[in-house]
Amino acid sequence: MTKSIQILSTKTLSNIQKQELRKAGLELTEADFIQTANKPFEIKDLNDNLIFTSQNAVHSILADPNCEKLKSKNVFCVGLKTKILLSDSGFNVVAYTGYASDLAEIITLIYSQESYTFFSGNLRRETLPKALKDANVKLNEIQVYETSLTPQKIKTTAAAILFFSPSGVDSYLKENTIKKETCFCIGETTAQALEKITKNIIIADQPTIEDVIEDVINEYK
Repeated sequence: MTKSIQILSTKTLSNIQKQELRKAGLELTEADFIQTANKPFEIKDLNDNLIFTSQNAVHSILADPNCEKLKSKNVFCVGLKTKILLSDSGFNVVAYTGYASDLAEIITLIYSQESYTFFSGNLRRETLPKALKDANVKLNEIQVYETSLTPQKIKTTAAAILFFSPSGVDSYLKENTIKKETCFCIGETTAQALEKITKNIIIADQPTIEDVIEDVINEYK
């Protein structure tokens, strides 16, 4: 009997995502290594355009009673699912990209004369705000959610680990080590958090959970 391949996900997957892995004959262990929560904030001093780099920020804004006032502004965002959530909620998305670095390039090359308010989390990366400030693009920032690390020791030995954010990598490494496991990463910034730890990294073609899962299935089928 062939021994089953163990996969560890550093976040809880949806039932459909789990089914895809199981249909491929993969055994799944999952644990949430980060948690996010809305935080109190005040909507004020808004610039002409809005920037979102995560669905968490969008959900936080949608929960605010003054959310409708923001829908008259143009939006720039990172991530297809973030874009869909914004559009379905009535926002006008002018541009979206897979990565913050690409969005920064679009803004600085084409829309640099406009001003922006960035709705962010407490552990956000410097990539986007630094690029805009270096290009003298007017930017302010409102923190609308918090990410906290929830490290835990994993006793299951896995052939592969699925990572979905740099914070998830940081949290995992607080209680665990990476040896020969293949690390599947949702994007380049997540992979960068692992570069000094391992060379066994596979980066999804598109920064979605579904693409990560597709890579895992293709690797072990």
